[in-house]
Amino acid sequence: MRVKRNFEWGKGKYYFTIKSFPTNITISRKTKEAAALAFMRYKQVGKDVEWHGMWDGKAFTETSLAEYAATM
Repeated sequence: MRVKRNFEWGKGKYYFTIKSFPTNITISRKTKEAAALAFMRYKQVGKDVEWHGMWDGKAFTETSLAEYAATM
């Protein structure tokens, strides 16, 4: 069964997911800096998080935070 989302993916927004039971929480931010900062803070407190990247309308781009995390 396909999971129904109650939102539309926004073009140019950055997304990450907090994996929790029984539901996962998908969070978006307008800038990469804001998304990466929120992602790192959730990771610091011990949450299981997954980075998706920027949604360009068809697929996720910038799916790696490794180069950005090195500059923080």
